[in-house]
Amino acid sequence: MTVSIAEETLNPYKIAQQQVDAAAALLQLPEHVTNILKHPKRVLSVSFPVRMDDGSIRVFEGYRSQHNDAIGPTKGGIRFHPEVTLDEVKALSMWMSFKCGVVGLPYGGGKGGVICDPRTMSKGELERVSRAFMEAIADFVGPDKDIPAPDVYTTPQIMGWMMDTYSRLSGKFSPGVITGKPLIVGGSKGRNEATAQGCVYTILAALKDKGLPVEGATAAIQGFGNAGRIAARLLSEAGCKIVAVSDSKGGIYNAAGLDVELIGQLKDTASIADYGKQYSISNEQLLELDVDILVPAALENVITAVNADRIQAKIIAEAANGPTTPEADRVLAAKGITVIPDVLANAGGVTVSYFEWVQNLMHYYWSEAEVLEKLETNMIQSYVAVRDLAAEHKTDLRTAAYMISIKRIAAAMEARGWI
Repeated sequence: MTVSIAEETLNPYKIAQQQVDAAAALLQLPEHVTNILKHPKRVLSVSFPVRMDDGSIRVFEGYRSQHNDAIGPTKGGIRFHPEVTLDEVKALSMWMSFKCGVVGLPYGGGKGGVICDPRTMSKGELERVSRAFMEAIADFVGPDKDIPAPDVYTTPQIMGWMMDTYSRLSGKFSPGVITGKPLIVGGSKGRNEATAQGCVYTILAALKDKGLPVEGATAAIQGFGNAGRIAARLLSEAGCKIVAVSDSKGGIYNAAGLDVELIGQLKDTASIADYGKQYSISNEQLLELDVDILVPAALENVITAVNADRIQAKIIAEAANGPTTPEADRVLAAKGITVIPDVLANAGGVTVSYFEWVQNLMHYYWSEAEVLEKLETNMIQSYVAVRDLAAEHKTDLRTAAYMISIKRIAAAMEARGWI
């Protein structure tokens, strides 16, 4: 099937709206309810000056989108990236609403971003940008309003700076304003691994559903950041064979299996390309490998109408947000490929962020074993609910996940008298 890239939208906000329409149609929602869900309730655009190390003043732009707070405060990450756009942030806040809904969290979706390249900044510059952005959005966030978290190119340290800035402005220690913090200032054990761990729980469940053995199952992982790297390790420990990984500079492939520990060391000290030129592969080639499991763990729109027909994986687990377009989804479904959608596959991160928030409010902290046990229970229950609803309605897992979330949000809006 050959489709020109020009024939499909790659605008993430429009894609999110299309996904809402598909689920709302099966739920037979009134048009006005669907329209509410297709637009963020509130979007903040800010600009703020920061003094750079050379003494110059640079003005940065950033956004915070709050999609829907019918069920509870909004929740979602802050990314620092040179290509952040308003439509991207709005779409990500919508996906966060549906992500929280599918795993039953008492949150709506939020998302934020600053247009910058943290890779070119010193630690001091990064701290000043982080604190200035929190100052710019402080009136719009809070433990009972909107709770940010780490995302692309943001870290626990950045969350610590932001939490400290909010605490200074509010006049009291407020760890519950943000999640993904360092442990010493209210972070949760298990949070760093949570996104990958939750994704792996759903992969293992999908392998079982398809009658595929875990031992020896082949996996390719696009993106070797936090989620991709930890997913590679966890899948390897479970018995899977990691045959390909990549980062923004390219990837490596060995049908006999890769040494995941060595790749991690190379990533920390040099480049994964140093694994050996004979193993070199492009990001595009990685996506099309004949493997049991494909984990897109990078950015949006990597599986489109252009390459979907060449995808050979049996299971795609979306550790990244929005890696697959609606047109690609239709091609993959026709091929019988199971796509565990982002709103379910990578919901482990926000689930443990919720656990962190709860611990902050209680001022009582759980062991890592407790956190992982609660995470596994929630992820498996959510996967089973999505799988069963998809089978009942003869639809794909993404649409079923949206149906579960949208039904919850609509019920909350009705209970509050909004609709």
